[in-house]
Amino acid sequence: MWEAEAQRAHAEALARRLKLPVTGLAVDGYELLLVAAPSGLELRQTGEGAPGPVRVDFVRGRTGHRGRSGEGRGQPLARAVGLRKGRSPQVFDATAGLGGDAFVLASLGCRVLLLERSPVAAALLADGIERGLREPGTRPIVSLMELRCVDAIVFMRGLPVAACPDVVYLDPMFPHRTKRALVKKEMRMFRKLVGDDPDNLDLLAAARNCASFRVVVKRPARSGPLGGVLPNIEIKSPKTRYDVYVNRGYGSG
Repeated sequence: MWEAEAQRAHAEALARRLKLPVTGLAVDGYELLLVAAPSGLELRQTGEGAPGPVRVDFVRGRTGHRGRSGEGRGQPLARAVGLRKGRSPQVFDATAGLGGDAFVLASLGCRVLLLERSPVAAALLADGIERGLREPGTRPIVSLMELRCVDAIVFMRGLPVAACPDVVYLDPMFPHRTKRALVKKEMRMFRKLVGDDPDNLDLLAAARNCASFRVVVKRPARSGPLGGVLPNIEIKSPKTRYDVYVNRGYGSG
């Protein structure tokens, strides 16, 4: 779908690549829309009471604010990945989603390869990265981010040892919650798009075989470890916990 004639060619090219139908203003019969808006590519839900649009905005959105908040290498995510003065690990974000954590890690100096298997989510990410590269304030950060639309499990299993990263980061879909208000409307809409992660254990196994030093898994603070697999280290924050699976220490050969 497009909102202005200037976006029509872009919308049609994107629809061909993603094998999606193209529509103008007639949206009956569609629960979710990928909209080529003047401000960037957006995911929208139709119907009464629909939440606001979802888009990747590294420049002005909440993601961009997180990356420039100044929390630095002492924040839980940075500690989990193993960031230290003089050490900026290479990271695979194997569940890239909307790219928020990848942007934070890149803002701290990590090179991040974003792996996203949903073609629509990857399109949203690509659009956000493109806009981020056009802005002088975000270009140095976004230039450290590379995106691939692939199944992370297949991709990591096929990598030679020389191409493996220091760290693999996983942020699988959090478990369903009984109180709908506890999950933001926008994230419920994004879940409709990408679905759950039924192959989490395969993903964790592939990540542990791929990472040179460690795997980091983001979890809700009160949930158990992914698949019941106990980590070596837990780094906690009020709402989130980072489970760290160590393959070898950074100081080892």
